[in-house]
Amino acid sequence: MGKFVTLFNLLPRFHQIAIGVITCSLLFIAIFVPNDEKAHQEKTHNQGEYALNTRYIVDIHDRDNTINDMINTTRTEVNPLNKDPISTQGAHLISTTNSIKTTPRYHSKEFKVKKGDTLAALFKRAGLSPKDVYDITLLPKAKANLLKILPGEKISISKNDQGEFVQLQYHLDPINTLIINKDKAGYQANIHSKTIEYGQSFASAIIETNFWNAGIDASLTPSQIMQLATLFGWDIDFALDLRKGDHFAILFEKEFTEGQFLKNGQILAAEFINQGERYTAIRYTDGEYYSEDGRSMRKDFLRSPVDFKYVSSRFNPKRLHPVTGQIKAHRGVDYVAAIGTPIKAAGKGRVIKSSYNKYNGNYVFIKHNDTYTTKYLHLKKRKVKTGQIVKQSDIIGTLGATGRITGPHLHYEFIVNGVHRNPRTIDLPKSKPIAKQEKAQFLALSKQVMTTLEQNKQIQLAYRD
Repeated sequence: MGKFVTLFNLLPRFHQIAIGVITCSLLFIAIFVPNDEKAHQEKTHNQGEYALNTRYIVDIHDRDNTINDMINTTRTEVNPLNKDPISTQGAHLISTTNSIKTTPRYHSKEFKVKKGDTLAALFKRAGLSPKDVYDITLLPKAKANLLKILPGEKISISKNDQGEFVQLQYHLDPINTLIINKDKAGYQANIHSKTIEYGQSFASAIIETNFWNAGIDASLTPSQIMQLATLFGWDIDFALDLRKGDHFAILFEKEFTEGQFLKNGQILAAEFINQGERYTAIRYTDGEYYSEDGRSMRKDFLRSPVDFKYVSSRFNPKRLHPVTGQIKAHRGVDYVAAIGTPIKAAGKGRVIKSSYNKYNGNYVFIKHNDTYTTKYLHLKKRKVKTGQIVKQSDIIGTLGATGRITGPHLHYEFIVNGVHRNPRTIDLPKSKPIAKQEKAQFLALSKQVMTTLEQNKQIQLAYRD
């Protein structure tokens, strides 16, 4: 210290004054100006907040109050009605708590229905309790569907970690699934249906041998082939009128679900060229079919009331009877088919006679109105009674060989105002046009689908060339 004083005295007078001023300033700051960091820490502590990475000395009483403050802050956040600000720490604690959720674990297993299986046996094999079985079968949707299970089908059973039943799934078809859930409220059964999506497809063929083979060559399903024959069955006799070179084209729906093909759907539009005559059919929003100019495809009478193989005897007023050998008018058409082939009512009407005699065998007469009557003879069985009202295409009997005949066939007569007419050549009553209020909308649809049909025909024709 003495050396420091001697050195200080040797300094010039100006330097001694400068050092004295600096020293006094530092002492003043050290004594009278508070430390900002320390003040901030004290302020934070006094307000109940604590900085990160800072060590505090807190007595037992203060520590308990701090913990209680944090708990109260957490409770404040949980209460949705409290809109006061919350601390960052409180929010952090709650966020961490809410992010921890327990997801129930289910274990599923498929059980295949065995031959001779009952629902109870299958459920027992799945480890369900008798009470589960009883409660499930009380559900109307479960009872209506599960009791129809067939060998080879599968049922999926799900259980929780405790081995308790929680869900059953049974696929009724590619679209619908029966789902049975069990929770605290009990059992619930619902049918979940997938969304069906629709696309369009095109097919055409030229008849070389017969209509059926042409349809198969066009990759049509049997049901599509029959539907096409039904559509044009009022105008074309598919057993007698078809010729080699006749051709058809159709536009039809294809059904999908979740990108998977299900089946071919409805025919949307069709064209059939028979012996140079063009016929068209378009499906409208009412589910009915009309020609492209809006006339119903459904005529008052079918051209033939049976799906036959061939005609054994045509309408002939001067025919030689095959049994008696005498000339006797054949006032109908004989259609040959297998015994038991269904016979359809040619049109809507009332059965005025359903009986049997030794000449006609089993026979049915239908009066359609004051103008038209049809007769069906030599049936194996009659399926209608006198006085019964029938609709077009209703099954009235089956083809047989009863009465005075040489072989099994259907004898069919068509009577107009009491006079027998040839059912194969007579001009049948014209079909009814679409309702006037629907005409404009139908014609717009007709133009659209027939244009699409024609475009597809041209594309296929170019592809073949």
